[in-house]
Amino acid sequence: MTATPEVAIGAVVLRDGELLLVRRGHGPAAGEWSVPGGRVRFGEGLHEAVVREVREETGIDVVVERFLGWVERIRDAEPEGEGAHHFVILDFACVLLDEDQEPIADDDAAEAAWVPFGELDGMALVAGLLDFLLETGVLPSTDTVDLGVEPPG
Repeated sequence: MTATPEVAIGAVVLRDGELLLVRRGHGPAAGEWSVPGGRVRFGEGLHEAVVREVREETGIDVVVERFLGWVERIRDAEPEGEGAHHFVILDFACVLLDEDQEPIADDDAAEAAWVPFGELDGMALVAGLLDFLLETGVLPSTDTVDLGVEPPG
């Protein structure tokens, strides 16, 4: 467990109504789907970290377009002291360099895929990802996403 918060990045990459996602192979949120990303290395710029993480996890080359927002993920230590973390994650919108490039899972990603917006509701997404995509306008609010909640009335 680290004694201080860690800075991490996330890359939001879109292609024709699809979102680039990776299924985490280990660490926090193992087995869940998320945008590509990870820790920023000492001395590494944020944009450099975004480009590196996307390439490492998916084999896809991107350019950072703009900052989207940030989230915090805090998990207290379990009884054995394992699994505790505090990440400050800065998410960036990215542009593909080659729209025909298909993702190939590597590094700590168990899978990588282009996922149509309409299929996000059927996936085990990391906590808060869907809300973040809606709040930042990445996911159009006109898309129907089944959150598993019955409407009132």
